[in-house]
Amino acid sequence: MAQFKCFSEGVEVLGETVLSTVNSFPEFMRSFTLNMLQNHGISDPKPGQWYSQQAWLDSFKEISEKYGNHTLFEIGKAIPKNAKFPPEIDNIEKALSSIDIAYHMNHRNGDIGFYKMVEHDRIGKKILMHCKNPYPCDFDRGIIIAMARKFNASVKIDLDKTKPSRKDGADDSWYIITYN
Repeated sequence: MAQFKCFSEGVEVLGETVLSTVNSFPEFMRSFTLNMLQNHGISDPKPGQWYSQQAWLDSFKEISEKYGNHTLFEIGKAIPKNAKFPPEIDNIEKALSSIDIAYHMNHRNGDIGFYKMVEHDRIGKKILMHCKNPYPCDFDRGIIIAMARKFNASVKIDLDKTKPSRKDGADDSWYIITYN
């Protein structure tokens, strides 16, 4: 599998997540984004409703083709931008671990994949994350950096080039997060 292809048929994504994509665009582009979603089978997304993940991924693919990977990165950064955090999520490690919890709350039906913090070197201030999901790598990078920056302003994230990634057709991607 690679980016933009569901792991299982029938996987759905919650309307709030779809709307966060729409709201990540400047106001003047939101009607275009809603039209694009409609062209892929998601009409008038609403909170509390469930939508085809593949239709949403098809929209991501169109965004990637028309606007590039930087736009996918910016959409990813917008996902947690206005999220509220429980008081126990008070550091970078807990924040990155919470991505998978939120991901599972917003997806259902079948193999949806995961976001997993695999390793945290507190002395070297380096975290390794393993992400197995059908979303574009640049979108994942945006989510991860936005979550990390909630608790540490100086964060860098890189795709681990020593491992295959979804950009290369793999099922998963690995990220190295460094911070001060």
